[in-house]
Amino acid sequence: MARLFLLLSAFAGFTGVALGAFAAHGLKSRLSPEHLAVFQTGTHYQLIHALALFGVALLSLHLPGRLVNLAGGFFAFGILLFSGSLYLLTLSGIGKLGIITPFGGLAFLAGWLCLGLAAWRSLT
Repeated sequence: MARLFLLLSAFAGFTGVALGAFAAHGLKSRLSPEHLAVFQTGTHYQLIHALALFGVALLSLHLPGRLVNLAGGFFAFGILLFSGSLYLLTLSGIGKLGIITPFGGLAFLAGWLCLGLAAWRSLT
């Protein structure tokens, strides 16, 4: 699983930087300031969780287990749902896509919870 999480981390990091640059340079004149801020929120959370996936990849080498794997899965799913829905919402203008975003946030929370539980169990 470490390899998969490392690959997902690299992909999320690469695309997060690329999308952030695209927003700053290519979308600045095409999107309203509000939509641009929403897009940037998507890149912000994507990059944070790309680093979280990197941490999960490293942790899975030293503390393998179901909770660590779940954390990585939830982080990846959260990026897809949270950031992906924000990108689609701002680029398409379909406001109903915003209903997906909270599910991505819940996936992020579940990932952090799994990571915390894995740490807790490793100490006992």
